[in-house]
Amino acid sequence: MTKNILKITAILGCAAVALSSCSKETPPLVYFPDMYFPVAYDPLMKAEDAYSKHDNEIPAFVHQNGATGLGPVNGTVAQNPEGIADPAANKAMKPAEYNEGYDASKSLTVSPLDAAMMDKDIQRGKLLFDQTCAACHGVAGDGQGPIVQNGAYSGVPKFADRDITVGSVHYVLTHGRNAMGSYAGQLKPGDRWRVAQYVMHEFKKGATPSAATAEATPAETDAAGAEESTSTKK
Repeated sequence: MTKNILKITAILGCAAVALSSCSKETPPLVYFPDMYFPVAYDPLMKAEDAYSKHDNEIPAFVHQNGATGLGPVNGTVAQNPEGIADPAANKAMKPAEYNEGYDASKSLTVSPLDAAMMDKDIQRGKLLFDQTCAACHGVAGDGQGPIVQNGAYSGVPKFADRDITVGSVHYVLTHGRNAMGSYAGQLKPGDRWRVAQYVMHEFKKGATPSAATAEATPAETDAAGAEESTSTKK
């Protein structure tokens, strides 16, 4: 009799443990619970642990009342330090819209980057061009990169023969053109302008006026026109 009571008690005890362990309210004890009960944190809301009812006590969140939206870690690299707006970088476009944008980009002859930093920007542009573009375009910009020379790819244009501006080079880097895909995922917004500046400076004989030069050009033109008019009257 005593043995039967012990057996029944053991069975009931095991059943109670099994039922409690399967409850959603009290999940079983597990290692690395975040792997079993993942939490999709909303950075604008207070975080709560999925496997307990107490507020998240991770030290990094405590000082901001549990919110999970944290600032960049000191020393990390900003993705867009120049603050250049680039909302259309990943925008899907129809052919007519793309061509219209490409034609409009040719009117851009000045980079939005700081003209005072042009020398450094061109230097970085060269580094990025050699790392990212030279495989097809060649270090000389002649379309004879190693991939082309190996016969794996063909039809890469020579920059010197193309009707391009710093704006159109940037547009192609951002959106791609013909067989060339977009490099918006490989180059940051400011770096795409730096590569475009380098291409114009190196392969189009410095056809990249600074912002200061571009702003001064109309005034110089007016002055030249007035001087010519004066000399004609004489």
